[in-house]
Amino acid sequence: MSRQTHTSGETIRRHRVARRLTQVQVATAIGVKQATISAWETGTARPSTGNLLALAQLLGSSTDDLLGREAA
Repeated sequence: MSRQTHTSGETIRRHRVARRLTQVQVATAIGVKQATISAWETGTARPSTGNLLALAQLLGSSTDDLLGREAA
């Protein structure tokens, strides 16, 4: 069975868009710059553990999901 996989950046973007949040809104909520959110979504950077936890809470997701990991 084939499972489509997404990079963590694509997953972050998908969750953000589903919540109807802009990059600026997410950045403001977790205390980073909009350019940082853009870098995460394009895969040029990855969030720190603290930022990943804040992002997961804001987006109503798990950290595993945001990292593109399959649940055990």
